[in-house]
Amino acid sequence: MVDLPRAYISKMQPLFGAEADAIFAASQDPPLSGLRMNTLKVNPVDFSTLWKNQLDQKVPWCPSGALIHGDSNLGKHPYHAAGLYYLQEPSAMSAPEILAPQPSERVLDLAAAPGGKSTHLAALMQGQGLLVANEIHPKRAWELAENLERWGATHTIILNETPDRLAEHFGAFFDRVLVDAPCSGEGMFRKSEAARRDWSPALVQGCAARQADILRQAARLVRQGGYLVYSTCTFNPQENEQVILRFVDESTHPQDESTHPQDESTHPQDERAQSQISKFEILEIEPRPGFDHGRPEWAPGAPPELRRTVRIWPHRSPGEGHFVALLKKSETIAPSWTNGVRPRWSNLDKETYKLFTEFCQAALKISFDPERLALVGSYLYRLPEGSPDLAGLKVVHPGWWLGTFKKDRFEPAHALALGLRADDAHQYLDFQAEDPQLAAYLRGETLTSQGEAGWLLVCVDGFPLGWGKRGRIEVKNFYPRGLRFY
Repeated sequence: MVDLPRAYISKMQPLFGAEADAIFAASQDPPLSGLRMNTLKVNPVDFSTLWKNQLDQKVPWCPSGALIHGDSNLGKHPYHAAGLYYLQEPSAMSAPEILAPQPSERVLDLAAAPGGKSTHLAALMQGQGLLVANEIHPKRAWELAENLERWGATHTIILNETPDRLAEHFGAFFDRVLVDAPCSGEGMFRKSEAARRDWSPALVQGCAARQADILRQAARLVRQGGYLVYSTCTFNPQENEQVILRFVDESTHPQDESTHPQDESTHPQDERAQSQISKFEILEIEPRPGFDHGRPEWAPGAPPELRRTVRIWPHRSPGEGHFVALLKKSETIAPSWTNGVRPRWSNLDKETYKLFTEFCQAALKISFDPERLALVGSYLYRLPEGSPDLAGLKVVHPGWWLGTFKKDRFEPAHALALGLRADDAHQYLDFQAEDPQLAAYLRGETLTSQGEAGWLLVCVDGFPLGWGKRGRIEVKNFYPRGLRFY
């Protein structure tokens, strides 16, 4: 039995009206889970052929998503370790589909951890263009990095920054920006005891203020004619329609700095950012099964265009509560910032580059453009095409991590293996998902295999899982210790 907060019921019941009982009753149903296939690695038809578990039905707003039921420990399946799918709440798949990034674009996921939406964006971009995934919390930023690594996203930059610092650094640089805003989580009540326990009217008010500030900074990062998606997993109009109303109103009627005297909690750059917000319009979102319209009546003074936003209801749709708004930047009002972006290529010295090329010649059938290689300490990266200057920012990974230089040798990174195809390597061992040797590899055990000495990929049904290094008859295991199945 799920006990909803009494203050929440009192506040939302008048808004929900005749549907209140159905919405509250939905919180007693078992939560739905989803699986999103990785179209960077496998198409849904081929995945369905490989997959032995039942995929009950498709997610209506996501062609690569499917509903799953029951506790089948899918996070411990070899296909998950190979990055063939991501386990994700179905409603959360809506925002990237609505943003609809294109392969050649510059895209920013502003609050990206744990990586569900970033991996989705990477797949929609077909591994091309530039995807910047940012997370403000350091520990969660590394979780984000791990998920993007497993996904095989090779065109990404991962940052650990605040929205205002990104806005100051990049300016209006991105074609599309996703803001999956921190919220009170009312839409997650049936699956999260913590969300129910922590909820309060004060939390809602605090979230709304924070969301408004994040949107102001996000607006500065969108180029003229670019797109911005705002999403939450809460029902509360204070965090949804009312936040969008305030944002659009501020962008249409920027407030003069002189009419708002500063207090101790206000920074001058925040005031300038507010006065420089460009005009945004609310766009119509393509109707899809399970999408309901926004509620202008829940935001006093709202224009009818607020109906163009989307709500997903758990009593009507196969997912938790969600809200999504699609906005377009239509004009610029007196910008005073510059994007501070310039190309940055980092060449290697001859000896270091020689170690890397020797590894590539021995282990791989592919090569890497030296002009896109960057050495950060002992770590080698391939930078995304069109990579911007990142000087002064907290960078987790500036691109695709290829490996590490150690004494007189190059050791390939796990991220390199997961971004390759099996045929990219001169040698690979391929096991079926149920093979005991594969389970041994995922536990970190040494394998037995005769053949040519050297680096090889270990694969599951043709999809790379990680590295091994063959000696005479044994294959030393390089599967990362922190990922091993014990």
